[in-house]
Amino acid sequence: MYLIIILTILIGSYILETIVETLNASSARPRIPDEFQDYYDASKYGQSQHYLKDNTYFKIANSTTITALTALFILSGGFNLLDRFSRGFNLPEIATGLIFAGIIFLAFQIIELPFSIYHTFVIEEKYGFNLTRPKTFITDTLKSWILTALISAIAFAAIIWFFTRAGSLAWCWCWLTVTFFELFVLFIAPAVIMPLFNKFVPLADGELKTSLERYAREHNFKMKGVFQMDGSRRSTKSNAFFTGFGKYRRIVLFDTLIQKHSVDEMVSVLAHEMGHYKKQHYLKHIVVSILSKGVMFFILSRFIKNPELFAAFKMENLSVYASLLFFGFLYAPINMALSILAHVISRKHEYEADFYAVSTYKKPEAFISALKKLTVDNLSNLTPHPLKVFLQYTHPPVLKRIEAIRKIS
Repeated sequence: MYLIIILTILIGSYILETIVETLNASSARPRIPDEFQDYYDASKYGQSQHYLKDNTYFKIANSTTITALTALFILSGGFNLLDRFSRGFNLPEIATGLIFAGIIFLAFQIIELPFSIYHTFVIEEKYGFNLTRPKTFITDTLKSWILTALISAIAFAAIIWFFTRAGSLAWCWCWLTVTFFELFVLFIAPAVIMPLFNKFVPLADGELKTSLERYAREHNFKMKGVFQMDGSRRSTKSNAFFTGFGKYRRIVLFDTLIQKHSVDEMVSVLAHEMGHYKKQHYLKHIVVSILSKGVMFFILSRFIKNPELFAAFKMENLSVYASLLFFGFLYAPINMALSILAHVISRKHEYEADFYAVSTYKKPEAFISALKKLTVDNLSNLTPHPLKVFLQYTHPPVLKRIEAIRKIS
């Protein structure tokens, strides 16, 4: 029964994703929306349509490969063979579990690597986005693997330890420990992790810096400073974001963003991001994430060393570490339901942040212009399918946002 459930979830998720991506690609409209007539010409708009379709084919190919290999690995007893190998070192359970999970992690990264290379150096290159050199790609990949493996190994080892030593309240201790660990990583990321991948320098003195700091000061927004990030090392795409907590918050602007936008547009973008803080959206997101992890660990505690679950994977021995991985297959539908709810809330928060930006900076046309430029520069889809938006979009479609901003104005 567990095998049937797991395969149904795995294949059902794949079918749903394929349907959603296909519908989304087919929803592209050949005519440029009136709102973008002055920003898109026919050639550029056609390019955005082709970019959408190429990415759709890419995602389906990636998903097909991962789903097929996962199903084959389950049905062939691959997890049991890997478990035998991991146990062959005769190490304690935590070390054995790290070997078991580490090999799965490495195998997944190796399978994904050709797809990542193709996306960066073929698709992104084709549409003029890629500025990543092979050396940068290699160092980024290795750094990402090492950091992910290190952080995940610490959390994974702690969870195994609690479920082998803490009895019926192990799930609660796991929840508290992982929550603390994630908040710690989130706190140190701006100073320790992010500089490993990008260079951050204080924004040069000038009209832009003066305007950004003046707006932040007028609205009593404490921050460490405004920084420029070398996004152009990897891509022509633009972005801006806040990072850090309290007075250690900092504004980060991609250098590509600074090159393409006016001062009023940049301040509007800042006002939107500040709106998220003023409305406590980030805090709410963290709280919801913490609560959902509590639910996950509680349900997980009911499946630790479940014989029927292990039988579905043809396992000869029960273990905590394998329970953690196998539970992920069963939890996928719950995780999807929670993510859909989170996306609904996130889209609502985006509207609220837009409202804050327009009502405080009072230059709605500048904000609309910034949104349009970002959309065109990134070749974003102007007419996504409603099902795609409902299931996966954290932001409302740009035309909906512009429509709401004009109503506010």
